[in-house]
Amino acid sequence: MMPVPFSTLPLSPRLLANLDTLEYHHMTPIQAQSLPPVLAGRDLIAQAKTGSGKTAAFGIGLLHRLNPAWLAVQGLVLCPTRELADQVANEIRRLARGEGNIKVLTLTGGVSRRPQTISLEHGAHIVVGTPGRVRDHLERGTLDLAQLQTLVLDEADRMTDMGFYEEIAGIVAACPQPRQTLLFSATYPDDIRRATAAFLNSPVEVTVEVQHTADQIKQRFYEVEAEERDAAVGHLLKHFRPVSALAFCNTKVHCRALAEELRAQGFSALALHGDLEQRERDEILVLFSNRSCSVLVATDVAARGLDIAGLGAVIVADVSRETEVHIHRVGRTGRAGETGLALTLCTPYEKKWVRLIEDYQQTPVQWYPLSELGTDHAGAAPAPMVTLCIMGGKKDKLRPGDVLGALTGDGGLSKEQVGKINVFEFMTYVAIDRQVADHAFGRLSAGKQLGQGVGTIKGRSFRMRFVEA
Repeated sequence: MMPVPFSTLPLSPRLLANLDTLEYHHMTPIQAQSLPPVLAGRDLIAQAKTGSGKTAAFGIGLLHRLNPAWLAVQGLVLCPTRELADQVANEIRRLARGEGNIKVLTLTGGVSRRPQTISLEHGAHIVVGTPGRVRDHLERGTLDLAQLQTLVLDEADRMTDMGFYEEIAGIVAACPQPRQTLLFSATYPDDIRRATAAFLNSPVEVTVEVQHTADQIKQRFYEVEAEERDAAVGHLLKHFRPVSALAFCNTKVHCRALAEELRAQGFSALALHGDLEQRERDEILVLFSNRSCSVLVATDVAARGLDIAGLGAVIVADVSRETEVHIHRVGRTGRAGETGLALTLCTPYEKKWVRLIEDYQQTPVQWYPLSELGTDHAGAAPAPMVTLCIMGGKKDKLRPGDVLGALTGDGGLSKEQVGKINVFEFMTYVAIDRQVADHAFGRLSAGKQLGQGVGTIKGRSFRMRFVEA
């Protein structure tokens, strides 16, 4: 299929010019199939994997129908997790740069409700949120959907898996008719089809192939005994040495146990699962995305919605009983034109699930003996960065530039030695090259006890500490 340029679509000149600036010249397959019916006002069911360009597909659709002069909620996007909601909101803001003052508001749990209520009082064009918090604002009367034109259900399968169906149904009931409804889902089994049928009006259905080509992602399968599994994950990491790796487990118990085993082997590893509080989850994701943690061990539900750039490898520590889940795990690596590595450990009992994967892929998997990797490995390398946590954030009017200025000024660092800076409501996290982190901290904290102290930013004092994986 020949790539189709965005210029073939009936979009405004300003939106097309901004897409060109963003280097969005040609549509991905999901965009090419979904945008024509979306722009024509049709309801849509789109089945596509994470990383296929679906956010831009529905984001462009939202902006096409939106009237910037009319300050009312005209578009609503529901996402399964706070992290995905933040990613979607940021992408829509990027797409909207050429369209004037478009206000995009994020409504998610885990943060104070009051600032969200104040923002809603000032008005918004597009709301992106999680079902629980959006339903909460509706029930409190702080969110008005009377003027809604487009409703988007992003990753509908996982929202249903996570128990959000009742909240979604309540939100849909509060939306006006007629409206446009766009449903995006990695999988679309019959139970979800039946559950969402009432939300849609004669939808167009599009499906984009979810398979991964062998030249895009190299898959290797290893047979192990159950008791050898966790040690084997460390063995794979030491042999292949990915800069970052995402390891999948089927249960929270195994997730915690594997992360503990990897830390015992010397890896900077953290566990991501459903028992974590939002603050803990946020901190773990910051450490992994800014390269202060090398291995993230996660369950499928906890990892849903994460878009991690440049992921070196996926390790499947437990084979999933659902074939499509395995395909989506593997698809976390090898994105944006890069090649990826997917390593699956399989016990004899789990071989029946691998046979289902082979049937789905219509090709046999490639088995390799663990013994071929040898045992003469270097030890686990530390993560290249460490994270400094500053006890101040947006509420204190801190901006990334302020933090960078302090580190390259009083801290004595070069810009290249400072990594990602994440400013939250009350906290700021900044990644610093591990080799110079202690020195920079000592200079910033004016000789306070190493690892914790008080630093000066913009002439104000903030408590600081290192956060280790």
